[in-house]
Amino acid sequence: MKKLVAALSGIIALSGLTACVPTSGEQGQEANNPVSMIMMVVFYVVILGAMYFLFIRPSSKKKKEEEQMRESLEIGDEIITIGGITGRVVNIKEDGAFIMETGPDRTKILFQQWALSSIVTEKNLNEAKNDKKDKKKKEKAEEK
Repeated sequence: MKKLVAALSGIIALSGLTACVPTSGEQGQEANNPVSMIMMVVFYVVILGAMYFLFIRPSSKKKKEEEQMRESLEIGDEIITIGGITGRVVNIKEDGAFIMETGPDRTKILFQQWALSSIVTEKNLNEAKNDKKDKKKKEKAEEK
């Protein structure tokens, strides 16, 4: 993603430089033309707006969803950590940590909440199915 941002900024820089270089014999008039300056500013605004909607907004939205998921962690939830360890939450501590029980021998491991990748419980799966059903019902009602 950093390479893409660098490439876009390079394109912006090159287009800005080429817009300032006169191409005809009227060098003095083109440099002072207010319409070309306004178009250049509009171009920059459009590029920056596109970068915001393509890169910044989706990542901040994803961060909010992840934070909400981590805050909704409850005892008894089946979870998967970012390391791929699956288990069940048996205790949640005040300092942003939780204890997970995993394996047939019920090994207990302490994790930080930022290590939580996803919550896989039947209630979450049922909620997702109910949300899909509700959306379909609303769409059918709107069509009629």
